[in-house]
Amino acid sequence: MNLSLRKVALAASCILFAGQLMAEPKRPECIAPASPGGGFDLTCKLVQSALVNQKLLSKPMRVTYMPGGVGAVAYNAVVAQRPADAGTLVAWSSGSLLNLAQGKFGRFDETNVRWLAAVGTSYGAIAVKSDSPYKTLDDLVQALKKDPSSVVIGSGGTVGSQDWMQTALIAKAAGINPRDLRYVALEGGGEIATALLGGHIQVGSTDISDSMPHIQSGDMRLLAVFADKRLDEPEMKDIPTAREQGYDIVWPVVRGFYLGPKVSDEDYAWWKDSFDKLLASDEFATLRDQRELFPFAMTGPELDTYVKKQVADYKVLAKEFGLIQ
Repeated sequence: MNLSLRKVALAASCILFAGQLMAEPKRPECIAPASPGGGFDLTCKLVQSALVNQKLLSKPMRVTYMPGGVGAVAYNAVVAQRPADAGTLVAWSSGSLLNLAQGKFGRFDETNVRWLAAVGTSYGAIAVKSDSPYKTLDDLVQALKKDPSSVVIGSGGTVGSQDWMQTALIAKAAGINPRDLRYVALEGGGEIATALLGGHIQVGSTDISDSMPHIQSGDMRLLAVFADKRLDEPEMKDIPTAREQGYDIVWPVVRGFYLGPKVSDEDYAWWKDSFDKLLASDEFATLRDQRELFPFAMTGPELDTYVKKQVADYKVLAKEFGLIQ
């Protein structure tokens, strides 16, 4: 009898211990690896409110900013200094994967973190001020053909970044050497918008979700969005695609989160389960739509496979542009 009671007590203790391992993190934090106001900031703030609304977190996670290298500084900091911190999520995008494909995150690669969730997608876009002389994408291309250095283009990151790649693909399609274009490297969509509206650059290579607040205010216009067809949202339906203007370029910008490489399986499972519940909810879909993101839901091993395939595909693209050997 005593032996049976001990077994029951031991089993109960194990269940309690497992529950503690999979408990809500005490100080959850979302790192946006850029300056405030861009896509990483948007991604963190989307789940900051959504996780609380769905009662998956009892209080909002902190959003902190760690700009540098369009994600490289945050990636290195988490992998090297906070590898087992179960409370720290870091936002990533397709641009992060492109940089990983080129070795821009230093000694770490796509195998050095735990890919957690993809929560939505946006699309690349070319933005100008509302009073810009460029009315169409072809207007811009003709100006670049005449003198590639005459147009100052702001992009998130240096040569080889996602924003650089968008304009490089346009240049290549138009017979222009992408390396002849005049770029200003900025840290994310927030800085691109500030520089564009301040007159420091003439064109912003960005994405549509970053741009919509400025489009709606009347301060900016989009010459093209890199989607396969016009987007259905009422405020986006009049924005032409690059494809319909003769430039067959499609560039989705997937957004999501990763965790440090030594986060326990139990804590990883807690986050995965939470995101699975979140992504299946109608309330999250509403919040995602409000932030001009489109459906793209993936978690756990499925996401890990997706990320590694994307990095491999981006390596092929980077080789085509002479960015890696």
